[in-house]
Amino acid sequence: MAIIAPFTGLTYNFKEPGNISRLVAPPYDVITEAEQEEYYKTDPHNIIRLILGKKKKGDSDWDNKYTRAADDFKRWESEDVFIHADHPSMYITSITYDPGDGSGPRVRWGLIALVHIEEEESGVILPHEKTFSAHRDDRLNLMRACNAQFSQIFGLYKDPEKRLSGYLKDAIAVPPRISFNFKDGTSHQMWIIQDQAIFKKMSDAMHDKTLFIADGHHRYETSRNYRNLMRARYGRRPPNRSYEYVMMYLSSMDDVGLTILPSHRLIKRYPDFRPGPFLEKLKQWFDIHLLPFSNSDLASACLDLKRLMEEKGRITSVIGFHHHLDNKFYLLSLKPGVRDEMGEDLHPSLKKLDVLVLSRLILQKGLKFSRKDMDNEELFYYDSDMGKAISLVDSGSHQMVFLLNPTRIDHVKEVASNSLIMPRKSTYFYPKTLTGLVFNKIDPYEIIQVP
Repeated sequence: MAIIAPFTGLTYNFKEPGNISRLVAPPYDVITEAEQEEYYKTDPHNIIRLILGKKKKGDSDWDNKYTRAADDFKRWESEDVFIHADHPSMYITSITYDPGDGSGPRVRWGLIALVHIEEEESGVILPHEKTFSAHRDDRLNLMRACNAQFSQIFGLYKDPEKRLSGYLKDAIAVPPRISFNFKDGTSHQMWIIQDQAIFKKMSDAMHDKTLFIADGHHRYETSRNYRNLMRARYGRRPPNRSYEYVMMYLSSMDDVGLTILPSHRLIKRYPDFRPGPFLEKLKQWFDIHLLPFSNSDLASACLDLKRLMEEKGRITSVIGFHHHLDNKFYLLSLKPGVRDEMGEDLHPSLKKLDVLVLSRLILQKGLKFSRKDMDNEELFYYDSDMGKAISLVDSGSHQMVFLLNPTRIDHVKEVASNSLIMPRKSTYFYPKTLTGLVFNKIDPYEIIQVP
């Protein structure tokens, strides 16, 4: 059972609520170096200085991006840049956005609360993607320096009866505490709720839920590692100490505002690539069709290609392919009965995934990449924007791109429910939850009160 609780969150001082758009940022792991620099320049109190500090020459154990984040965090608290909630609170958010598929704007609702950290074998909080030790170490260093959680882990729950979403809507009769437009075109609102009766309803409704981690796998594992360090220092009793919990953004899998984008795979370099022999080799697994594609109106051409891939993807796995040696686009449609050739080590749930069709048949068997190669960020790059991915190939900065349909939410549920793990970057839940709306400062002596 998932255990949720309110907390006395830290927020930016809302004296000038319109300025919040200058202070927030996306999750640290989707920010490029150029974007990092841009956020640094946007405002001296932008959250980027805490979640993704700059490295400097001469960094040492006592002066580095983690210690500088901790210094900024303490100073901003003392200067009332941040303020504490006066009572334990839950935070309800809405994100209005355009998914870019011609369907018009959508709204995704979410609840920010503390969630009890579970052991891996509990089956209560389920991951679905692979993690890497370097990322876990980075986030643990930040947590140890600051004793705070700055970014929410994005969790999903099943709510077909819309029971919990009904409670969220009932709780927002008052105007939102903050409302702003972000530079990516999304609109954000947040309500701060301090009603014990509502806490109880939400807690009871969540009690029988399993939570699926959508985004923040590294941060969730880090929170468990941090908890273990704190247990060694402060003990496990009483059981509701603050470090036994992690801040999460919870949204319903059944919310019409939930959108998953694909993570297209780009290859930066592949020596002596010859498209003819490569495509000929793929014919044993795929039907290959040359596609008409006009780069003169890239946005329109991408929309047509997305629709075609979605239509074909209802029948079988389809993958788009484009390389820098010509201006041709190919659609690779998996032949019937071929999934068994993906490997006996794969569970049937994993064989349904387009990302694993691409990985096993095209990248490993077709191009002879090893599994270690595919974790090499010097070779592979991921982007959810089809137009941008194609432009990177056409510019010559990347050699080829494989275009994917989004992973379906029912496949995410199936894989996680079977305690299986997808390859990294199998899903891209959109839009990302912004960092900077609320923070959880961890006092090891604080006892969290569960409704």
